[in-house]
Amino acid sequence: MNLFELETKINQHLQIGLFKDYAPNGLQIEGKENIKIIVTGVTASMALIDRAIELNADAIIVHHGYFWPNESPILTGMKGRRIRKLIENKISLLAYHLPLDAHPILGNNVQLGQILGLHNIAPIDENDPQCLVFHGYLSEQQSSDAFTKTLQTVLERSPIVTHYKNPIHHIAWCTGGAQNYIQQAIDYGVDAFISGEISEHTTHTARENDVVYFSAGHHATERYGIKALGQWLQQEHHELKVHFVDIDNPA
Repeated sequence: MNLFELETKINQHLQIGLFKDYAPNGLQIEGKENIKIIVTGVTASMALIDRAIELNADAIIVHHGYFWPNESPILTGMKGRRIRKLIENKISLLAYHLPLDAHPILGNNVQLGQILGLHNIAPIDENDPQCLVFHGYLSEQQSSDAFTKTLQTVLERSPIVTHYKNPIHHIAWCTGGAQNYIQQAIDYGVDAFISGEISEHTTHTARENDVVYFSAGHHATERYGIKALGQWLQQEHHELKVHFVDIDNPA
């Protein structure tokens, strides 16, 4: 597949034009014209680049790419090493941030809800295609301690839990570093909120509003959208070979 055909297909499917994002969505670094092997991963780290080289990849597609606000434009140090290695190996880099969080089928949020076994998954504002906070229901009421164990089993790490409340049934979430969306979840009337990171004030907000907050890991909650995007590409274009590579990250 031609590189620009690949980019156009993903851009259109994720509707990137709807989003005002923190970093550019789509092609960030141009490599080979023809794409046969793709590596997908959460973040364009050096470890992911090295693995892509081992797999003879023509392109890497990630959730966290480069060129964030307040980032130095100078290509030195870690940033220079990463970009130099991509260019030397003619590997293209494509990145999709908020569009991949919000997508109603492939998105990080809907994918996380599905793997946690939640039902009636939907954004809290179904009229807003950019809505990043989703909600859903457990199949039956359960203790927050039991749901903590579910998170630990599914995500393979122990979440931080602000407090315990029994029972819980209605849950909202936003993957990644979205702890500040907890007030939207509280206003929506849920029993619990899940995100990736936690701030000092998040605990007080959760406890004082009696909405349990689960901090389940930025990386851990955002593995599934990029994996689903790669699977979709492979299903749509059988000539492509797509490898999802999970570079472990405790954050």
